[in-house]
Amino acid sequence: MQYVYSALLLAALLPANPVTAAPASGLHPPRLTAKRKAVVKLTDPTGPPVGGVVLTTADEPLPGATIFLKGTYIGTSTNQVGKFNLNAAFDKGPVELVVAFVGYETQFLKLESANSELRINMVPSVTLLNETVVSASRIEENILRAPVTIDKVSGKQLERISTPEVLSGLGQLAGVDVNSASMLFTSISTRGFNTAKSERVIQLVDYMDTALPSLNLSPGNLVGIPELDMESIEIIHGPASSLYGSNALSGVVLFNSKDPFVYDGLSVRLRGGQRNLQDAQVRYAKKLGDKFAFKVNGSWFRADDWIANNYNAASNSANPAGSPLGYDAVNRYGEISNVYTPFQNQPGYTVNPELYGKTVYMPGFNEQELIAGDQKTRSYRVQGAVSYLIKDDLKLTVEAKRGVGTSTYQNLSRFRIKDLGTNQYRVELKNSRGFIRAYSTEDFTGNSYELSQLSSLLLNSPTTEGGTTKYFQQYFFVYNQAYGQARAGGLSPEAAQATAHAAADGTQLKSTDGRFATLRDKIANDDQPGRGAQQNFNSFLNDISAQRSFHLSDFGTDMIVGAAYRAYRLGSGGKLFADTDGKRIPNYEYGAYAQLTQTLLDTRLKFALAGRLDNFKNFESAFSPRAAVVYSLGDDKQHNFRASYSQAFRSPSNTDQYLYSDLGTFILLGNVGDGFQGYNFTNAAGQPYTPGTSLSGYEVSLAKLRLERVNTTEVGYKGAIIPNVYVDVSYFRSRYNDFIGGTAFVGNVDGTRPTPLQVNRGLASGFTNAAASPARIIYASYNNEQEVRTQGATFGITYYLDKSLNLSGNYSLNVLDRSNLPAGFRTFFNTPKHKFNIGASGVVLRNLTYSVNYRWVEGHNQEMPFAAGRISSYRTTDAYLGYAVPKLATTFQAGVSNLFDANNIQIIGGPQIGRLAYLGLLFNVK
Repeated sequence: MQYVYSALLLAALLPANPVTAAPASGLHPPRLTAKRKAVVKLTDPTGPPVGGVVLTTADEPLPGATIFLKGTYIGTSTNQVGKFNLNAAFDKGPVELVVAFVGYETQFLKLESANSELRINMVPSVTLLNETVVSASRIEENILRAPVTIDKVSGKQLERISTPEVLSGLGQLAGVDVNSASMLFTSISTRGFNTAKSERVIQLVDYMDTALPSLNLSPGNLVGIPELDMESIEIIHGPASSLYGSNALSGVVLFNSKDPFVYDGLSVRLRGGQRNLQDAQVRYAKKLGDKFAFKVNGSWFRADDWIANNYNAASNSANPAGSPLGYDAVNRYGEISNVYTPFQNQPGYTVNPELYGKTVYMPGFNEQELIAGDQKTRSYRVQGAVSYLIKDDLKLTVEAKRGVGTSTYQNLSRFRIKDLGTNQYRVELKNSRGFIRAYSTEDFTGNSYELSQLSSLLLNSPTTEGGTTKYFQQYFFVYNQAYGQARAGGLSPEAAQATAHAAADGTQLKSTDGRFATLRDKIANDDQPGRGAQQNFNSFLNDISAQRSFHLSDFGTDMIVGAAYRAYRLGSGGKLFADTDGKRIPNYEYGAYAQLTQTLLDTRLKFALAGRLDNFKNFESAFSPRAAVVYSLGDDKQHNFRASYSQAFRSPSNTDQYLYSDLGTFILLGNVGDGFQGYNFTNAAGQPYTPGTSLSGYEVSLAKLRLERVNTTEVGYKGAIIPNVYVDVSYFRSRYNDFIGGTAFVGNVDGTRPTPLQVNRGLASGFTNAAASPARIIYASYNNEQEVRTQGATFGITYYLDKSLNLSGNYSLNVLDRSNLPAGFRTFFNTPKHKFNIGASGVVLRNLTYSVNYRWVEGHNQEMPFAAGRISSYRTTDAYLGYAVPKLATTFQAGVSNLFDANNIQIIGGPQIGRLAYLGLLFNVK
């Protein structure tokens, strides 16, 4: 990829029988009203606890079933043979147990006194009528009656995901798109406009934002929580700002972790496989009496990462691949180009006239060369939490966690992120009616560096230590001289170009040269912009929020109200932000929200009105409404029709707002002042500016940044069309305004427009000589005025034949409406029009769990900041096997992603994601 300085740094580092399963009650104490009588056998109690065994109707044990005292946080889960014990006080009268397990009807059991020999048989509920979610409305509700499109991945399903990173496995869901820039760095999006950094989808762990405060992007689950501690994942499709505020433009991904009061004991997962894969996770949780519980968990991962090696010509290359003039390759970095002109003639040096107007490229270095063989991807995550039951329905939690990872990230360039990470701390007070939560996040870069900068600075290095001639100067000098000599020797222009190309290449620094390693290490470890390629930022986010629910009437009227405040303190030592005085830059936003819910017609009809008002330091206030209605049909309300209208927004990232990085040849600036006035490099006809001609056709004006906005209407159906067939269908239409992009132009740093004299004087030095002209090449963010319209649909179906065979399939349609778009307009939609999944799963031979999924994604055009081009259609087959040995509390596992090693390039300029097979074991004992 050619080193175009204006394309760096913005918006990123620049710009089975399961062992565990999620409880149907989600993260809150059960407050269910519909009761199903349990099939139980009572015997005389032999001790004070409540305990027994949870079984299927065939008397097979159900490990991982959850048991709560209704209306409290007092609960537990069954062990590997289905047994449980739970302390319960009967001094205030009878207690009611709520027993839940995914795929089974929730059971309610009223006890007059303690009994330690309960025998509870769970009745299958293959249509998921009792599955609940908490993210759609920020309160617990049945997933079938959620007012928006939402998916939930249970602990049972998480166990069967065979991809090395859990987010990449979510591509099996309808309407969910994943892009893997490397093995551990995956972005997720819904409803189009895919990127490699998930800036329009909020990712939360127990409602804590996982985004890096400096960049406002989520590094996948690289620094999240281990899979062993995941109770479930919920995914909201489409706008969600009415309840989640800024940046929930395209959806929410919520990771729910396991409560140590419920999931106690020791869990260990070990995996090893291809590409030197080594993966270890451990979790330990324990109750200390009736009031205290704690958990600690950690993970360690290491493997050989994928390497991007697309050497086709980039879309902006002036020459085709293989040209004797050289060309700009997608995955060759830092290529410097030179257009020969008469203005380059000097005493003793004359450009051959036949080269006038020709663009010659000096080859850069590929990814393998620049990372110096360091192909390992690594991560470790550690976390600890302590919970205290102040009352049965009031829990205090204090938590700390740290995540550090090494991988490759892609946005405007590709970045080798080494030991990038976050520290996060949380304190939360919660009951069934609401919560008060405060958390703090710190990010740090470790030894991360940017590949295009590294390569370009290598080519800008002097050819000898202490010398003044640089490699790129020598390259273009030799090319011109060799071309002239070849033509004088009678060679044709094409043959002379080839000869000149070979001669110039012979002068270039090679990765095998001893000096290459010295220069590379020096530049990669230097964080001074314009001199080194290392990234440097260290920022903080402090967030406090609260929510309370109210039951307003016995006629089905309920309300929730909430508020949140977050403050950033941005720091980079003057390397990324304008904190050159050593003081962190403050930024903040705050908002309040409310949702009113009304049920009618025996709760078959539900109306939900939600709205949120947010205020910002640098932008006008934003109001995000959502109106939704759900109507349920059927004896068990198994047919649910929904419709909604919502508005959402995305605030510009902190780098969009406060970026300040002077790389010498150009400068990157945030845009929250008075905007910028300047000049484009070409006019509307694509003609470059020539000194002495009028600049009137080259003028550009960038207003101060505004919020991105979207309006969406959607309808859907979710339910059981017949007892064993579960269907989820949705359709949406969206209108987007004020998309945030970036552009390079010539202007003054203070935002004013340079005079023609300043432009002409600046041209001579490439706008790098302040004494001659204050004009600079500036890269800044701006809002596009063009409205963009999209529509799409999803269809998913699951057939629960029996426990040995569940068949599933889904289809996704995403359509960009180009009827109102100008010719050549770039939308960055980056989404396949058609995509589908076909899968099967089940439990056979009692203890053998399997799953297999085939995914097909249609080829589509991508306009990523790093590169543009077409992604070919790709397919991938993922499979999993697990054999449980309950007496050993162990499940032996085998899995493979991309079983047939098919072409699987998900991002233009990204690597081919190949096959990865592993063997492992999961040990879980209470």
